[in-house]
Amino acid sequence: MLLIPCPHCGPRDESEFAYGGDAQLRRPAEGTSDQAWIDYLFLRDNPRGRHRELWYHQLGCRRWIEVERDTLTHEIFGAGPPGEIR
Repeated sequence: MLLIPCPHCGPRDESEFAYGGDAQLRRPAEGTSDQAWIDYLFLRDNPRGRHRELWYHQLGCRRWIEVERDTLTHEIFGAGPPGEIR
């Protein structure tokens, strides 16, 4: 079980959060090919190691946060508002 450090509420159990996906994934620009949209919607990397993710604190402050986490060990290196983790 993960203990996610919410920057607004403090450390909370992962059961209070909903996973939101890859924080570095960017939506294709308008007018992009169908294949680019298919890749964006259905093809995802499954990274091993340090990775940035979005989590929604649904049972707390009801805000999105960005978490930097090792997907192999589940160690959390930091959390903050989206786009503010260094």
